Amino acid sequence: MSRLFLAPMEGLADYVLRDVLTSTGGFDGCVSEFVRVTGSLLPERVYERDTPEVLHGGHTPGGTPMVIQLLGSDPEWLALNAAHAATLSPHGLDLNFGCPAKVVNRHGGGAMLLADPEQLNRIVSSVRAAVPPGIPVTAKMRLGVSDTSLAIDCATALAEGGAASLVVHARTRDHGYRPPAHWEWIARIDAAVDVPVIANGEVWTVADWERCRAVSGCADVMIGRGAVSDPFLALRIRGQMDSSPSSEEWPTVLRHIVDYLKKLQTRVASRHEHGRVKMWLSYLKRTWPQAAELHAAIRRLHDSREISAVIEHCVATWWQPSSCMPTIRPRADAHAQQCHD
Repeated sequence: MSRLFLAPMEGLADYVLRDVLTSTGGFDGCVSEFVRVTGSLLPERVYERDTPEVLHGGHTPGGTPMVIQLLGSDPEWLALNAAHAATLSPHGLDLNFGCPAKVVNRHGGGAMLLADPEQLNRIVSSVRAAVPPGIPVTAKMRLGVSDTSLAIDCATALAEGGAASLVVHARTRDHGYRPPAHWEWIARIDAAVDVPVIANGEVWTVADWERCRAVSGCADVMIGRGAVSDPFLALRIRGQMDSSPSSEEWPTVLRHIVDYLKKLQTRVASRHEHGRVKMWLSYLKRTWPQAAELHAAIRRLHDSREISAVIEHCVATWWQPSSCMPTIRPRADAHAQQCHD
């Protein structure tokens, strides 16, 4: 039986969205956004804040096992932090060698490390030695920095360093997230290493999943933005829902959006709920045209309570094309209140 994993998505799928997406079912595991390691030992509160699943036996509220991902470039500090993170009951520790973000790459982390297979080996070896044998150490990589010339060398270095499995995002750093994903390279890597390889990249539909498995030769697949665009994608792949989305599913999607917003509103010091909801809707637009209309309806709103009222109204009316347009006058009222204060 093939396995499905929810990918780490820095800046997109924090633990709140991770909670919502795994609550729909279908995933065998998920990986956190990366916890950045520099030159210090991170306190426990960092993990409790960014990966609160550690407070619940390493599971999301829906019961999906969670793996903590670490990002850094120094083998010793990564090893020390991995040893500490291992005491918090995650279902594994993953090392990030795929992040293409410039702010990360400027400091020699993420995908930039793919230019140095020997350093990859040192990092994985150090972390593996520091972590108890019962906790898997895995790695996520891309095909290279600007080309694929070191892809096999990097994968081999990671496997020989002690990585229990590899997730391969089938693009280089310079490719970013531009299609296509080069799944044929995953097949070459899979043939070169003696550890399980999990395919990742450009899986948006059930048909994409089928092609990815066929081309890569991998049974297991990790899904990222495809799951954000269609929260039921894992269930469709499992055959538990229709393979194609339908408008009848939209009321259920709306309830998930309401759930997401409510969870965002309970976060300590969260002031960007409106942006998070709009970002998710921008992905949902790929799957449901109703998401585009809802996005337009809340586009100018910045108060999460106002956005919540609009979405709740949509839920109550089960979506009429014009029913989600706000009828409140938040901007003028809010400005008047600020002046009186």
